[in-house]
Amino acid sequence: MLWNKIGNRYTVIFAVIAIMTVAITSRLFSLQIVKGDYYREQSENRLIRSMPIKAPRGEIHDKYGRPFITNRQGFSIIFQKEWIKPESLNSLILRVIGVTELYGETYIDTFPVTKEYPFAFYFPEYQGEQLERRIAEFKRSKGIDEVATAEQTVAFFAQKYGITDSYTPDELRKIVGVRYEMENRLFSNTTPYTFATDVGIACVTHIKEHYSDFSGIVISVEPIREYTNGTLAAHLLGRVGIMYKEEYEQLKSKNYSINDTVGKDGIEKILEEYLRGTDGVSSVEQSIDGKMSRVLESKPAKPGNYAVLTLDARLQSTLESSLDRVTANLRRTARGRGATAGSGVVLDVNTGEVLAMASYPTFDPSKFNELWGELNKDPNRPMWNRAISGQYAPGSTFKVLSAIAALESGAVTPKEGLVCDGVYDVYASSGYAPVCWIYTSSGRGHGTQNVTQALENSCNLYFYEVGRRMGIDVLSDFGAKFGLGEYTGIEIAGEAKGIFASRAYRERLGRLWYPGDMLQAAIGQSDHLFTPIQIANYIATIANGGKRYKPHLIKSVKSYTDATTIFETTPEVVDEIEIDPVNYRAVMDGMRRVSETGTASSTFVNFEIPVGGKTGSASVPSGEANGLFVAFAPFDDPQIAVAIVVEHAGSGSAIAEIARDVIREYMSVNAVEDQIQPYNELVR
Repeated sequence: MLWNKIGNRYTVIFAVIAIMTVAITSRLFSLQIVKGDYYREQSENRLIRSMPIKAPRGEIHDKYGRPFITNRQGFSIIFQKEWIKPESLNSLILRVIGVTELYGETYIDTFPVTKEYPFAFYFPEYQGEQLERRIAEFKRSKGIDEVATAEQTVAFFAQKYGITDSYTPDELRKIVGVRYEMENRLFSNTTPYTFATDVGIACVTHIKEHYSDFSGIVISVEPIREYTNGTLAAHLLGRVGIMYKEEYEQLKSKNYSINDTVGKDGIEKILEEYLRGTDGVSSVEQSIDGKMSRVLESKPAKPGNYAVLTLDARLQSTLESSLDRVTANLRRTARGRGATAGSGVVLDVNTGEVLAMASYPTFDPSKFNELWGELNKDPNRPMWNRAISGQYAPGSTFKVLSAIAALESGAVTPKEGLVCDGVYDVYASSGYAPVCWIYTSSGRGHGTQNVTQALENSCNLYFYEVGRRMGIDVLSDFGAKFGLGEYTGIEIAGEAKGIFASRAYRERLGRLWYPGDMLQAAIGQSDHLFTPIQIANYIATIANGGKRYKPHLIKSVKSYTDATTIFETTPEVVDEIEIDPVNYRAVMDGMRRVSETGTASSTFVNFEIPVGGKTGSASVPSGEANGLFVAFAPFDDPQIAVAIVVEHAGSGSAIAEIARDVIREYMSVNAVEDQIQPYNELVR
């Protein structure tokens, strides 16, 4: 009886187990087979992630609202670490590099070793001893043996990153380059790595069509800077790029991420806090391999504010194209064949606004990363802004200052005539007898010259004598008033201070100042070295009657949302120089005669606008003299000042047509200024 009861119980238990097994099996069959696709899709959609929406940077416009820099949409290739198996990272890197190279795209790689075997260290901005010091510094900072070769350095990093698979030397270098970049950009599960930006649609399509081969790679649509006029104003506008690790350490407290784009130089860097927008965010569902399924909610990005510059885009274009054309034409002549570089500056004489500023040769900022190595190796240094960083002897353009200093100090009067017989023999007994330029070419002098005639004919002997009379201390005082050998305070970085010849400067060098040095200083040689923007500002100060303004490039910053003014530059007077009206008129008449009957008359004959100017030729250690030309216009109501420098042009008269082109363009626009409508409402 007892055994029957026990048997019945086991029967019930087995029946229950059997029923449960059938039920579970049926359910599993339904989940995995019947509805497997549906639940697989649901499981893959279980990841929710916040994705940043990159904000467009503010646009940069000229004074009339014409755009210099805008934005467009572009594709970026991004590595998401959480979706990449560690053992497949290196092979994934090679595949991504392969497809970018297949479609001619560039990617970010700052590892300082050349990409092709045999390897060499690569710091293109350094040469000679500086290069050796930079290599040694890099090795010390990374803990690499000081005698390690470039090949051994690649092997060092390969071991550091645990790259153990068998790769060719070139493949190994490529992987190390990206892993090095990932390390510098703090690549982690929470910090993705931007591999390449502004990638073409063909490359993007390839990756999407072969998505299974690129698990962990995300294609992001982001704003890309668009330079609407190509190379125009490249040295001023600057460029942007993904920030360096050092930059991130400085900016992370301001809510920047390591993959953010920041201004690297020029206006882009100076106005970073204004141009930078506020990123938005999207909450998205993603599959386990990183593929986005749908957007849950989105907060739009807020674009940055707009910058309005003092530049006139049309005048800038005229300056750059004329500088390019004239310099190219000079190279076709025997005397000007070394003319491969130059610069020009145009200022508003009544405000200090920079209306145009050019440095030649130039570069394309949109291709900066692609052409970085080539640009660095170019002996003409296209990335160097000669307008603010180049330091040149002013040559005879300095004689205008010498004339004012001599007249105002009483060393000479406006009507006093000094005889030029071609040879200055005051110091002949000591073996020093400099000559006038006309004596070198014709064996004669200019005859008797007053200050107006001396400027018209650029007579050296006249300025030798008035220089001797007033002395270097007087000349130095006037030079300081006009801002020569001093920083102008222009907003962009890289401005050189220049040098004004003086006793103090010689003392710092441990050298003596001799009487003969004063003669050369008075004609713009000796130790004088000034930047083109200093020279332009000194001429602007003369043109407006003695008021020296601080030159500036930034006119205002406007709100993106309602165009209200957030920041505006007010013209700043740095110094005011009182000049006797009689002396001033004598100097001004001399500058007018330069363009009418003097050394620049061949350029301005029949020119419809009265111009004051001065030519200059500055001797250099080797090659033909540098050519300089300064001008202001219109003569009776000065509005702009122009300074042009072309290295090894031979003479100032050879480049005067650049200033003529600029003046003509400026006057043609401003003759109908009341009819000009702003290109963009933001400039109102």
